[in-house]
Amino acid sequence: MTASPTLGSIQIPQMGFGTWNLGGQAAAIQHALQVGYRHLDTADIYGTHDDIAAALRNSGIPREKLFLVTKLWSHSLAPDKVGPAVERFLRELNTDYIDLLLIHWPSRSVAAEDTLSAMQDVQETGAVRALGVSNFDKPLMERGLEAGYPLTNNQIEYNLNHRSDETLAYCLENAVTVTAYSPLERGSRSQEAAVAAIAEQHGATREQVLLAWLMAKEMVVIPRSGKPAHIEANWASLDIALSEADIQGIDAAA
Repeated sequence: MTASPTLGSIQIPQMGFGTWNLGGQAAAIQHALQVGYRHLDTADIYGTHDDIAAALRNSGIPREKLFLVTKLWSHSLAPDKVGPAVERFLRELNTDYIDLLLIHWPSRSVAAEDTLSAMQDVQETGAVRALGVSNFDKPLMERGLEAGYPLTNNQIEYNLNHRSDETLAYCLENAVTVTAYSPLERGSRSQEAAVAAIAEQHGATREQVLLAWLMAKEMVVIPRSGKPAHIEANWASLDIALSEADIQGIDAAA
């Protein structure tokens, strides 16, 4: 495992727990917290804010030990909508602050700069600690950073089938952390064969190898599962140290 990435001076746990499609499954989220996860990823559109609040309440874990990420959906990107949306998020999550607030998707109707300016205003109140985006490609990241916005994270799909290497490289070169969502998507037959061989060498599952691969490439990962055994197995990927040959082997498989 590499050192935990940082958002400026704020540390973000490299292993997070995704909550997409886990609405009504506060027990799964609470189990993840019991296993050791301290980074929870959600979004307005996921409908899991209340489930996270329930899991946190039952966990007894101090708020300062947790890292909460949520995202603004398209209906909340207009500058006058950002503040009220964040106020609602805080109520739903039953927290005084959000660690990382993201624009969920680029908008065709609202300029990202306008939304980011409003997000900065909210950040100055202390309701949000760090700002970022999701699904932004390299040109959009360049635009945001060149405009001077403090973007600290870009959450993108990255897995065997979707490798936005240009965006990843640009972000890392500019001190922007990258979170990989959908990290466990199945790849081609040759890719899966390469992963299986490495998994056998390490006595690990394919999922553990894939998570270790992404973390070795300096990405944050947010695997999701409602099954306790899978939640535990994904967490155990933190103990897997892939060799450079392993990493290059997965990179090269097509």
